[in-house]
This record gives sequence, C-alpha cells and structure tokens, in this order.
Amino acid sequence: MGIRERATPARLRTLPSWLVNQVAITANRLTDQALASVGSRRYHFAMLAALDEFGPSSQADLGRCTSIDRSDVVAAIGALVEQGYVRRGPDPGDGRRNIITITAAGTRHLRELGAVVAAAQDELLRSWSADERTTLLDLLTRIVDDRDAPGAGPPG
Repeated sequence: MGIRERATPARLRTLPSWLVNQVAITANRLTDQALASVGSRRYHFAMLAALDEFGPSSQADLGRCTSIDRSDVVAAIGALVEQGYVRRGPDPGDGRRNIITITAAGTRHLRELGAVVAAAQDELLRSWSADERTTLLDLLTRIVDDRDAPGAGPPG
C-alpha cells in the first residue's frame, strides 16, 4: 500500500510544532492574498502598525520589534516612502541612523490594511466561535510571551 494523497502521518499530527507550522502556512497565504488585493504586503502592515503604536523609530529598532530582517526592512521602508506612507530622515542624535515616521496617509492606509487583515483572520477561523478564537489567541500569546521572557531560550 502506497502513500495516500493528502495523508498526514499520525506522528506529525501529534506535534504542536508541525501543526502550528501548517496553520501558519495557511494563515500567511490568506493574509498575503488579502494584502496583495490592495497592493500591500505583510511587512508593510507590520511596520505601519509598529510606527502607529510606538511612534517614530530607527530602521534597526523597527526591524527588531517586527522580527523583520534588516535587508527586508530597508526594501519595505523604501516602498512605504515611495507611496507616501512613511517619512525617512536623519536621526538628530545620530547622523548614521535614519528615523522612520508614519504619515497621515500611512495611518489611513494602516486602517485599510487592518480591515483587510481582519477579514483574512475571519476566513482562517471561519468555523470558530468567538470564545474559541479568544482561547486560541490566549494560548498562542502564552507561547510567544514565554519565548520572549528574559532568560528564555533553548535549553542547555
């Protein structure tokens, strides 16, 4: 007997890491498609959200708080500057750094992107109740918070 199409070995289906990865693949695809429909990307949404919440930031700090690689930060900021969603200017305290600031147009665009991303999340969890969605968010947040806690890291 051969491997059935779309069959998943039971050993994999018992691994939280495997299951989370499969969900992430689906969630990223849905989110990417939704954002592409308005000419945007996940990096743009993440950076605009960070700038809106935390205020002006250096490119390096923006990359760190969004977990986006430095080279991708530079490219995404370039696109956001071109579209008028952010301003890039020298840091008055350190001329070697750039400070990125969200513009009024960027704030409006972020609201649009937020609605698009929310719709993608609704599609991902379409068969889940509000309580189930809250429970999932709570559990996933605990994993992220545990990993980000001081002293957290790989054992050993």
